[in-house]
Amino acid sequence: MIKTVVIDSMEGVMRLISDQEFNSEINRVRSAFLYRGLPDVKFSLTTSIRMNCKHLYKELEPAVLRNFTKYASIEDPTLSTSVWKQMIVGQHYGLPTRLMDWTRSPLIALHFAHSETNFDKLGKRDCVVWRIDMRDVNRNLPEKYSEVLKSQNSYVFSVEQLTSIADSLEEYDNDMGNSALANIEPPSLDQRIIHQYSLFSVIPNEMTDIEGFLDVHTEKTVKYIIKKEVRWDVRDMLDQLNISERTIYPGLDGLSRTLARHYFVK
Repeated sequence: MIKTVVIDSMEGVMRLISDQEFNSEINRVRSAFLYRGLPDVKFSLTTSIRMNCKHLYKELEPAVLRNFTKYASIEDPTLSTSVWKQMIVGQHYGLPTRLMDWTRSPLIALHFAHSETNFDKLGKRDCVVWRIDMRDVNRNLPEKYSEVLKSQNSYVFSVEQLTSIADSLEEYDNDMGNSALANIEPPSLDQRIIHQYSLFSVIPNEMTDIEGFLDVHTEKTVKYIIKKEVRWDVRDMLDQLNISERTIYPGLDGLSRTLARHYFVK
């Protein structure tokens, strides 16, 4: 089930940030939540390969990965050993893939929900932050996947773990159908992945309606709709908290983007 929460004040934003689970067994806050921020509430949950290749995404995906691996192997010869690594590295550098980005940090998700290439749009459209619970999603996994997570006391797969269960996209798609998906943690390719606290959902080919899957097969999914009237306040708060392109995209491009917004005249 998807629960919709409308946020029209900074108090609502703070509740989004602070709503984290306390684990009484270890006496610590340990959340299994993942977040995804989108700058327009009208944007649906979909993958970059489906947006790029549209109805031909199934047919074109093998060619996309094959050619990426062929030309990118000069940078990383190990790419040919794992289709999961091919997708993760490709996604990181802008390749259309079936991976969907998430972050463990609600602040990072809020940053992406409040990032606009045209700053004038910040106050003109509502944005959205999605929250899923990894345990909620994992309950739908086939047994051989669940057993690996249980043995590792983990909510998310590593590249090596997923490769040991399914070493091809065909096997993964057959296992998952349209009623399950796995979450994978990327290796620390660079500081950007580390700073974004990134994880990915591997969307099966047959799962054509991700929001429908979450509505039917999960119980704790939340869709936070943040009203346009508070977006500039949230954006300025995030910048003050040092959650900006300057830290999320280390380098001169991130710094320049942050300064452009800082000196933008409303």
